[in-house]
Amino acid sequence: MSDTDPKTASPFDTLADSAERYGTLSLENYSRVRSLAEAISNGFCQYLGGRPEARCCYLVPPEGAWTPQDHQSGAFSVSGQHFLPLAPIRFGLGVRVSRNGDWMRVVLIAAANGTVMDIHIEGGKTYSFETPRNDAVMQAFFAHLVQHLVDWFDDQSRRYEHGEYGGGGGIGFDFLEREEAAKAPPAPEAP
Repeated sequence: MSDTDPKTASPFDTLADSAERYGTLSLENYSRVRSLAEAISNGFCQYLGGRPEARCCYLVPPEGAWTPQDHQSGAFSVSGQHFLPLAPIRFGLGVRVSRNGDWMRVVLIAAANGTVMDIHIEGGKTYSFETPRNDAVMQAFFAHLVQHLVDWFDDQSRRYEHGEYGGGGGIGFDFLEREEAAKAPPAPEAP
């Protein structure tokens, strides 16, 4: 698919046309992922019963240091790269998991599958979201995400109670202690 007449196009024109198409599609991919990620973050907090004055879910980086605040474009695995790759994109959800202010990160992987966007919970299931989004699918995803978190805590508790703890199993989680969260700068509220 070239914008340049193939009969008169130089090899560079052919290359440039191909690169421009790639760039357009990679930006479209990122926009689709980010839009869905923001809908998941905001919707999941509402699903959990969160209130604007007490946010319970933020978009956070999928790996490395994080704080319970909206990291905006820094929440996505493509952040800081010189160009947007046309590939699946990882992002994290920082979720408040206790009444004491403890937070946990869940890593999600988004990949376009034609007109559908697949979201895979690291260590869990994959959900497919069509455009426009179906509220019933989103609610089912939120219910599964809560159960995924509950299952992890229950599994770890059972392992301890039966003397089998220590291995833990990597399922895409890490914790942010209340003391660490208190040191973080105040989080901006979503509009």
